[in-house]
Amino acid sequence: MDSSLAPFFTPAGIALIGVSHDPSKLGYGMARNLIQSGYTGSVHLVNPHGGELLGHPVIKSIADVPNPVDLAVILASAGQMPGILKDCAARGVKAAIIAAGGFRETGAEGAALEQECLRIARESGMRLLGPNCIGIIDTHLPMDTTFLQPPPAPVGEIAFISHSGAICAGVVDYLRGQGIGLSGLYSLGNQVDVNETTILEPVASAPYTSVVTLYMEGVSSGRDFVETARRVSRWKPVLALKVGRFDAGRKAAASHTGALAGQEAAFDAGFQRAGVIRAGTTEEMFRWARALAWSPLPAGRNVAVLTNAGGPGVTASDALELNGLKMAVLSSTTREELSKILPAAASLRNPVDMLAQAMPEDYARCLSFLLEDPGVDSVMVITPPPPSSSAGGIAKAIIPIIQAHQKPAAVVLMGDLLVQEGVQFLRAARIPEFTFPEDAASALGVLSQRAELIPALEDEPLIPDRINPQAAAALLQGKPAGFLSQDVALDLFGSYGFNVARNDLAVDAEQAVSLAETCGYPVALKVASAEIPHKSDVGGVLLGAKNGDEVRKGYLQVVENARRAKPDANIEGVTIQRMLPAGQDVIVGTIRDPQFGPLVMFGSGGVEVEGLKDVAFALAPLTRREAVGLLEKTWAGRKLNGYRNLVAADREAVLDALVRIGQLAVDHPSILEMDVNPLRALPQGQGAYAIDIRVRIE
Repeated sequence: MDSSLAPFFTPAGIALIGVSHDPSKLGYGMARNLIQSGYTGSVHLVNPHGGELLGHPVIKSIADVPNPVDLAVILASAGQMPGILKDCAARGVKAAIIAAGGFRETGAEGAALEQECLRIARESGMRLLGPNCIGIIDTHLPMDTTFLQPPPAPVGEIAFISHSGAICAGVVDYLRGQGIGLSGLYSLGNQVDVNETTILEPVASAPYTSVVTLYMEGVSSGRDFVETARRVSRWKPVLALKVGRFDAGRKAAASHTGALAGQEAAFDAGFQRAGVIRAGTTEEMFRWARALAWSPLPAGRNVAVLTNAGGPGVTASDALELNGLKMAVLSSTTREELSKILPAAASLRNPVDMLAQAMPEDYARCLSFLLEDPGVDSVMVITPPPPSSSAGGIAKAIIPIIQAHQKPAAVVLMGDLLVQEGVQFLRAARIPEFTFPEDAASALGVLSQRAELIPALEDEPLIPDRINPQAAAALLQGKPAGFLSQDVALDLFGSYGFNVARNDLAVDAEQAVSLAETCGYPVALKVASAEIPHKSDVGGVLLGAKNGDEVRKGYLQVVENARRAKPDANIEGVTIQRMLPAGQDVIVGTIRDPQFGPLVMFGSGGVEVEGLKDVAFALAPLTRREAVGLLEKTWAGRKLNGYRNLVAADREAVLDALVRIGQLAVDHPSILEMDVNPLRALPQGQGAYAIDIRVRIE
């Protein structure tokens, strides 16, 4: 841990500045919570009026606070903050939590005040949390610097880091009701100094924290966050709820890649590289966190379902498949053992339906056989309120069975009031329970995702061979901002080992015929204009010209079409390109995100790329696993293996192209976005060719 952050985590003494004698004021709640938390360090209450509060003297000035004091929690008006921080610095305070609002969130004047506070802190070596935050809770130290309403946060093993202070009160109360415990809560507010990246590693390092959760509205530095989170994720699960999904994004982007990429694609790619699991809702994040904190990880994705009713079993089967899991095939030994216990009408295949009369001991014995089956990686146990026993009885019977095995089990107690006894038993035993099969399947899916993430975090990016960064730099040197000419773009890709289909520029019809005869028929003609990115949309493409007459007529036709559609466009001429053999056309590209750096895109190419949106993104440079993942996430990638009458394409050549274009973007920061559309993947072993290339530089 950065030693300057230590006062936030292990303060020797805390000064609460701005306490109040009025129980309705936040300053009173702040004093009450710290004193009642059981914090064993020195507590100093500060208010100019003095007096006594909750059995502690109220000191009139921070200058008069005795040792030790290394952390200040300040609740005062924004205008007073610079003066208070100067007094804290003079007193030797090493860190401060600014709980007050009225800063950047209020406008330009507040932002200037916030920067003044940061300047004072940096000059004195003081670290700041906030402003506009509620502070820190550590349930194990213990320490509570917030003004949240009692009762206190439940003690546990899940840490919560939040950009929002307002959400914290609701989360604490929700977790308390759900039997989920917190190891700590860290409200960051405006993050003028300490941010989500700064605090992540020290929070995760706490021995009593099993899982870290984050509520994020943005990121201070995408690449720094990814580097830190990837390091943390190797040894501790990190879950994130990133809100603000529907941002307008980069509307000005000119390439296909730019049009399809957005802030959320960048966050998804960043989280993937970092090993951070992204949740869709607050409730989902904490359900997943509880499962990760309380369950062993599975060896695979095969799940057995044990139930006393057919409908919930079918529901579970659907939900498991939707979460990327598989219904386990039970061994003959397991089915034989089940047949000795269950009635003849019971289903011995997965899902195992014991029928409505199943008793607690039936659940226990059947569950034991399922957990011992080598083909079962995890189990979902389901019961509605049973007609002949109780949910509590079933929970008591299966708890020791689950605890005796190192396989995850998710227990579904369907209902509410009639299953509460079972709920309480399972929570006390730290076994995750759920109300419906869909939630349980989601949690089991995350356990499998985490198990598969761990080895992926050890992967290193691939370094392609046959690249010439110096030649590429020379090609980019001195070029004006905007799109590169096609000949420069072709040379640029050639310098990074791409197979490129030459596009030679003809400025009149006769030159077009000469170029076509040189490269060989049939040829494709494409209008050349930086202002016409989608050539086929304006009739600017002619394919398969087989002789000189067709080339002459084609040249005139595509130029006329383009001028009619885009009369103001500067048309340089027409490019002539030899037609390649048939193959599968895909798109590969990159875009430079302002936070996360270059992203690689892969997907369905051609004229419908933006309509289909069959694309996936990953952070450059790519590991092999990430490159393969881009293919597996898209229909364009999956059908490279062949589909019906579609011949299998050279998948390895496409993977190689993805790695190369990612490295090109990493090596040359002046490249803003690139498209190869299409990249034609020929049949297996015949390679892939870049046909149409667009490169925009700054």
